[in-house]
Amino acid sequence: MFRKICVLEANVTSEFHRREGRSNFFRTFASMSSELAESASNNPGLSDTPDEATKGYYLQQTMYRIKDPKASLDFYSRVLGMTLLKRLDYPEAKFSLYFMGYEDPSSIPTDTAERLAFTFRSKATLELTHNWGTEGDDSFKGYHNGNSEPRGYGHIGIAVDDTYKACERFEKLGVKFVKKPDDGRMKGLAFIQDPDGYWIEIFDVKRMKSLVG
Repeated sequence: MFRKICVLEANVTSEFHRREGRSNFFRTFASMSSELAESASNNPGLSDTPDEATKGYYLQQTMYRIKDPKASLDFYSRVLGMTLLKRLDYPEAKFSLYFMGYEDPSSIPTDTAERLAFTFRSKATLELTHNWGTEGDDSFKGYHNGNSEPRGYGHIGIAVDDTYKACERFEKLGVKFVKKPDDGRMKGLAFIQDPDGYWIEIFDVKRMKSLVG
């Protein structure tokens, strides 16, 4: 157990060092124009003129698997304030999809087909996939969150009005932290975990601007 804890701490520390490196990267470009830092000449492979055929494309959803929908729905609705836009059940395949997002509940159509269309018009939604039975299976150890070896997927990010106030509330609600706002050198930035251990970055725009200030 001690070895596992040490490995976890090493992984988290390594990740923070990478992120603090990102902070230094931002500061390096602070004296340059935004155009220079993000130009195609500084980013090999970047097309700075999107193909006309992609006009109208947008990022609509991120999907990850969850063990227990009761725990996940509580977290994303009560703790993070999201709304369940649409639930789709597939009895033959024994799984359900829960689409969560930041939309005004009063604006969601009650008609089934219209609600589905509304859901897929919404931007930056979460598609939580539940394979039936995992919630009551003691032998099921959960899903890999991408933040330990082999690394891959990292996190989603939630913008809040005030990082510190948001995190004070999260603490009262018993939310698990990976990094609190004043941990490490990157102040005003936090990471929490959802019931499945997925990381969620918590930030506010005002403090993010200080990264290049």
